[in-house]
Amino acid sequence: MGAAILGHLSTRFVVGWLYPDLMNIYGDRGNVLTLLKRAEWRGFDARLLELPRRTVQGMEEVDVFFFGGGQDREQALVYDDLLERKALPLGKAVAEGAAVLAVCGGYQLLGHYYQTAGGERFPGIGLLDLRTEAGSTRCIGNVVVETDSELGLEPPTLVGFENHSGRTFLGEGLQPLGRVLAGRGNNGVDGTEGVLSGAVFGTYLHGSLLPKNPHLADLIAGRGLRRRGGGALKRLDDALELAAHRQIVEREIGAGASPARR
Repeated sequence: MGAAILGHLSTRFVVGWLYPDLMNIYGDRGNVLTLLKRAEWRGFDARLLELPRRTVQGMEEVDVFFFGGGQDREQALVYDDLLERKALPLGKAVAEGAAVLAVCGGYQLLGHYYQTAGGERFPGIGLLDLRTEAGSTRCIGNVVVETDSELGLEPPTLVGFENHSGRTFLGEGLQPLGRVLAGRGNNGVDGTEGVLSGAVFGTYLHGSLLPKNPHLADLIAGRGLRRRGGGALKRLDDALELAAHRQIVEREIGAGASPARR
């Protein structure tokens, strides 16, 4: 399992859920529950801070922000609040060491803009150097991603489900979360999926992502809690979760498949 840093028992662990009432589709709530429960199982004081529109209080205490996906209507409803109220405290929290997991619509909004099929541009917060443009068809189906060896994830794969029409392109110097072995990923062209910049993780993987990838959950939590100091994560028994993970990989890219580490 990938290395991650957490504090001692009873250390507080705060998950900040951005727009839980609007940006929450395809089982994304499971990501929040996974982060909280895995912290609780290790003896942490795990707390959830919901951050709907017009709410910013407590953002400075968050260790991991979760920003889920939504339909175009829901994304339009959060644009003004995100730009006017949350962009600055979110950027400040990230600069001070907080982690972010952004999925689909939330991922797109971390970039410079989302351009619709009709040419209209909706601004993002510019936290990451990426852009998204609407495609003519939707990318729908199961996805298998191979991560870079530098992440130290074991297994090196991530699995999930994508359902998006946006095509996201990373700027120079941005590292993808991984390379697509099955599915379309960021744009269906360059073979990349997601983004990783410091402690900011963006992805198109729903389904939900973290219950199927507990090793990634620990990596994200660990990066968010470096700001509190501490030692290595206590190992959990993830045998069942990883067995299910391996079955998905074998089903999607072939039995006995073992992605090569780069």
